[in-house]
Amino acid sequence: MDWIRKKAAASLNPSQVEQTLLQLERNWPATARPLVDLVEHFPLGEAAVLHLFAVSSVCAARVAREPGILLWLAQPEVCGAPRAGAQMAEDLRAEADNSHSVNAENFRALRRWKGREMVRIASREVADAADLEETTAELSQIAEICIRRVFDYWNIQLRQELGSPQSELAILALGKLGGRELNHSSDVDLILVYNEEGQLSPQLSYHQFFNRLAEKILESFATPAPEGPLFRVDLRLRPEGSAGPLVRSLESMEHYYGGFGETWERLALIKGRGIAGSRELAYEFMRQLQPFVYPKSPTPDLLDEIAHIKRRIERDVVGQSRLGRDVKLGRGGIREIEFVVQTLQFVHGARHAFLQEPNTLQALHGLGELELIPRKEVVDLERAYRFLRRTEHRLQIEAEEQTHTVPTGAEQVRRLGLSLGFASAEKFQRALEQEMLAVRAIFRRVIAEAPAREEIGAISLDIFRDRAVAERAMVDLGQAPSSAHVSRRTRQAFRKLQPLLLTQLARVADPDGSLTRLVRFAEAYGLRGRLFELLVTNPRLLELLVKTFDASRFAADWLVRHPHLLEEITRGRELDRSLEVADHLARLRSFGKSASALDRVRAYRQREILRILLRDILGLGNVAAICREQSELSEACLICVNEILGGEELTIIALGKFGGGEISYGADLDVLFVGEENRPAQNLLTTIAQPSAEGALRQVDARLRPEGDKGPLVGSLESYRHYYAGRAQLWEVQALTRARSITGPLGKEFMVLAKSVWRQADQVPDLFAKIDNMLGRIRRERGSGSDFLDFKTGTGGMIEAEFLVQALQMRSGIWNPNWRGALSMLEEGGLMERADAATAADAYELLRRCELVLRRFENKNISGLPADTDEQEKLAKRLGYREAGIFANENRNARDRLHALYQKYIKRDST
Repeated sequence: MDWIRKKAAASLNPSQVEQTLLQLERNWPATARPLVDLVEHFPLGEAAVLHLFAVSSVCAARVAREPGILLWLAQPEVCGAPRAGAQMAEDLRAEADNSHSVNAENFRALRRWKGREMVRIASREVADAADLEETTAELSQIAEICIRRVFDYWNIQLRQELGSPQSELAILALGKLGGRELNHSSDVDLILVYNEEGQLSPQLSYHQFFNRLAEKILESFATPAPEGPLFRVDLRLRPEGSAGPLVRSLESMEHYYGGFGETWERLALIKGRGIAGSRELAYEFMRQLQPFVYPKSPTPDLLDEIAHIKRRIERDVVGQSRLGRDVKLGRGGIREIEFVVQTLQFVHGARHAFLQEPNTLQALHGLGELELIPRKEVVDLERAYRFLRRTEHRLQIEAEEQTHTVPTGAEQVRRLGLSLGFASAEKFQRALEQEMLAVRAIFRRVIAEAPAREEIGAISLDIFRDRAVAERAMVDLGQAPSSAHVSRRTRQAFRKLQPLLLTQLARVADPDGSLTRLVRFAEAYGLRGRLFELLVTNPRLLELLVKTFDASRFAADWLVRHPHLLEEITRGRELDRSLEVADHLARLRSFGKSASALDRVRAYRQREILRILLRDILGLGNVAAICREQSELSEACLICVNEILGGEELTIIALGKFGGGEISYGADLDVLFVGEENRPAQNLLTTIAQPSAEGALRQVDARLRPEGDKGPLVGSLESYRHYYAGRAQLWEVQALTRARSITGPLGKEFMVLAKSVWRQADQVPDLFAKIDNMLGRIRRERGSGSDFLDFKTGTGGMIEAEFLVQALQMRSGIWNPNWRGALSMLEEGGLMERADAATAADAYELLRRCELVLRRFENKNISGLPADTDEQEKLAKRLGYREAGIFANENRNARDRLHALYQKYIKRDST
C-alpha cells in the first residue's frame, strides 16, 4: 500500500487520510474500478478527495464505512454542479425501495440519503467548487426535504389514527434555514401554527392533535440511529420560548405578537419562511404579522436594545477568552453582521418592500442599492461574511458539530489556515483579526452603544438593609434572562412599576428577601413585560404578591415552580370562597382512582394550601377560619387517598388539633386507626410519606394509639374497649377530648366508646392535680429553656390554655373537640365567667396568630419565637405591630392573663 502512504503524507492530516484509505481499500467492492484509479481521476481532482478526508473525520468515516458514496461522488454529474431540490428528491426515492420505505425503520433511508448528500456538499466546498450561496442553499434544501418527509409521514399517520381536523399545520423556518443559509451543523429553528381552534372529538381538541403531531416530529428528529442524525430541531424561538406550547392557532399567534411580542422576536421573524405543511397558512401568518415585523414607526431605543442583547451574548454566552476567536458570536463575528442587516431591515422595511428578504447577503445588497449603508461598508461586510462563514464551515465540517470557535492549538490553527488557502497560521489569524475588526467598527457606527445597564433612577433604596444587593436585584428584575433581552414596552412597564413596587416593599417586614423572591418569580413567569403590565394595572395584585413573598418563603417557592397559579387563584371569586370537606371531595373524586390520581391529589392540596394562605394574608379569615379551612382540606385529602388505596373498611379517628378542626400550617395529622387488619393503614401511611414532584401530603401521626409506637397500628373496637377500661393513662383519656370520626364503618361505635370512657374521667381523684402534673412534665421535656420564647409550652402558653379548657370539660362532661367551641359551652354552662372566657379567647387568639404567622413562612411546625432580634422585628411587623417591643409586651400580657386563669380554675382547685 505504498501509494496510500505516499498520498497521505502529502495531505494536511496524514494519519487520518492513511487510515481512511486503508479502510476503504479493505471494504472496496471487487467489481469496482481500482480505488487508486478513482482517487487519481476524481472529477474534482485528486487533491479534493484527499483534502476532504484530511479535514472531515465524519465524512471520512462515512465514506470508509460505505465505499458506494465515493463511487457515487466519482460520477462527473454528481459533483460538477449544485443540485436542485427535484434532483435531490429523485435520489431519495432511488435510495428507498419504494415510496413508503423512506419512513421505515426510524427513517433509515432518509438518514442514509442525508449523510451522503452532506459528504457531497462538503467535498464541493473543500475543493472550492461551490461558492457560499450554493453550499448554504443546498444544505437548507436537505433540511427542508427532511422536515417535509417527517411531517408528511406523521401527519398522514395521525389523521388515520385520530381523525382529520378541519385545519392544517404550517411549519415556518426562522434563523439560517429561513434565510436559506444553513451551515454544516446548524440547528433548524422552527415555529408551528395551525389555522383555527376546534374539537376533533369530545376528548381531543385541534390543539391537542397538532401538539401530538409536533411531538412526533420532534421525537423523530431527536431519536438517534446507526445511519446518523437528521437535524437538531429548535423550537425555542416560538412564543413564550420553552415555556410556551409547541403549536398555536393563527389567532393565538396574532394575539401573542400583538400584545407581548418583543424586539428580538421581530428580528427573528424577518427570516420567517414557510417550508412544510400548508404554504397558504404560512403566507397568511407572515402577512398578518407584517406590521409587527416591519413597523412604520420603529421604537426609538431599538439600537440600544440590540446593543444590549449583543453585550449579554458576549458576557454570558461567549466569555472574555473567546471574544476574538468565536467567528459567530464574538466581537466582529457573523452575528454582528446579521444584527446590522436586520436592524436596517427593521427600520426601513415598511417603506421599502424589497428589503423584506430573509437572506442576509441579498438583504445587504438591497441596503446598498438604497444607499442605506455606504457602498464600501457593503463590500467590507460581504467580504467579512463570506470569510467568517467559510471559516465556520471548515470548523464544522470536521465532525459536523456545532462549533464556531477557532482552536488555540498551534497545529489545529495551522491545519485550519492551510485548509482555507493561507500559507501559514499567522497569515490566517491576521486576516481573521482584520475582518472582525472591520465588522466591529461598522457595528459600532450603525448600532450605537447603549448604557451598560438599566438605572433605577432616583427612587430611594433606603428601605433595604443591603442597598448594593437590592440595586442589583432591581436591575435583574428589569432585565430579561441572558437568552433574550428587554423590549421597549417591557422597560416602560417596569419604569411604571418601580415606584409602586418600592412603596409596597417599604410596608413589609423583609424588603430584601421579598425583592429577591420577586426576581425569581419574574424569571419563572416568562413574559416579563406582561407580568409588569399586569401588576401596574392591578395594584391590589401587586400588594398581594409582595405580601405573600414576605409572609411565606414556602408560597414564593411554590409560585416560582408554578407561576400560572397566581392568576389562576386570584381570578374570579376563587379567593372569596371557604370550601368544606364535601366541596373538596367532589373535586378530588373526579380525579379517579388510578395511580396517577395520587399526584393530582398532591397537586390539588398544594394549590389549595396556597389559596388558603393568600386568603390568610388578605385577612379574609380569622385564625379559627384559616385553621378550619386547612383541617377541612386535610380531611378530604386523607379520605380521598384512602379511597384510592381501597381502604374503605379502615376507620380513621382524628385527634389533637385535627380532631378539633383547627390545624395550622405544617402540622401533622394525629389519628387512630380502627379495624381488623394493619395493611390498609400501613399502605395509607406509606403512600402519604412518599415524596413527589407535586408536593407532599400532610404527615399522619398514629403515635397516640394504645402503647404508642410499641402497640399495633390498627386496633379492633374490642381491643380499644379493653385497653381504655384498664390500662389507659389519664393523658390518653384526655386526648379523647378531641376525638372525631373521619371515615370508616366503625366511626360511630368508636365515638360512643370514646365518650363513655372520657366521661368517667370526672371520677378520677385529684383530676386537676394530675393534669397539672402532665403540663409540668411537658414543659420539662419539650421546653427550649427560654420561657419567653416557648409560646406553646411556656408559662401561659397555648398548651396551658388548652389544658385549662380540657380539664374543665372533663370535670363537667362537656363534649366538644374544638377549643373555641368548648370554651363557649363552658361559659354558657356557667363553668367559666363571661369576662374570663373573653380574656382566654383573646389571649389564645394572639398566640395562635403568632403560631400561624411563624409556620406559614416555611410551612413547618414551629412552637417558639425566634431568638434573633432581627427575626423578632420581622415577626412583629408581620403580625401588624410597629415595633417588636410592643408585640413582646402584648404577648407577655396575654400569657400572664392565661396563666392567671389557669391558676384560678385549675391550680387552686388542684391544691
